[in-house]
Amino acid sequence: MRTRYAGASFAYVAGSIMRGQGTYLSDIDLVVIHDHLDAAYRESFVAQGIPVEAFVHDRQTLAWFVDADVNRGRPCMLNMIVEGVIIGPAPEPAERLRQGVSERLAKGPPPLTLAALDALRYEITDAIDDLRGIRPASEMISIGAALHAKLVELALRGRGRWYGTGKRAPRLLSELDQSLADRFDDAFRVLFVSADAEPVIRLAEDELAPHGGFLFDGDCRRAPLSCRA
Repeated sequence: MRTRYAGASFAYVAGSIMRGQGTYLSDIDLVVIHDHLDAAYRESFVAQGIPVEAFVHDRQTLAWFVDADVNRGRPCMLNMIVEGVIIGPAPEPAERLRQGVSERLAKGPPPLTLAALDALRYEITDAIDDLRGIRPASEMISIGAALHAKLVELALRGRGRWYGTGKRAPRLLSELDQSLADRFDDAFRVLFVSADAEPVIRLAEDELAPHGGFLFDGDCRRAPLSCRA
């Protein structure tokens, strides 16, 4: 903070290392706030042998990214601010900002729009249709890897919860419902180990059922008028 971001007002230091859950490969997430920047930026570097991902903002650019995270239901920036340790010369405004972000995080994400829900239904339907066919195991693994993220998003957003990807996805499922998390784990483990898609297909059927089921026939999405060359 002193050597690389000397003009910054404050920062939030977050990530698994700060939670006491880091491994020797873990990095530090650093959200740095200036009074004013010409443009926000993200950079990665190594400090004293530890990888750091820095997200550098002023309050206006940070607000834009927080709004974007809220709208997509994936609160990456919000989590870093709420969980992070405050450092720097201005801790009071940092705490006030954290309080406001914490309130937004506690409210949960906005409901999925009909268009977003239909897009998820269509993409899941397309992947499940691919899994129903006779395919090499390598193709089934590839399809399943893409499908997992979509099904997790539907399971969490469809229940009014924030979602995440990668290693955060099973953690969020466990926080929501351990039996559901176990079902996801079991179904995809069978798919990846044995190339047996039936448990994943049944899981998708159950997750889609409250939202109208599979979607192909009748799906129509119009391009925006701004897409003309």
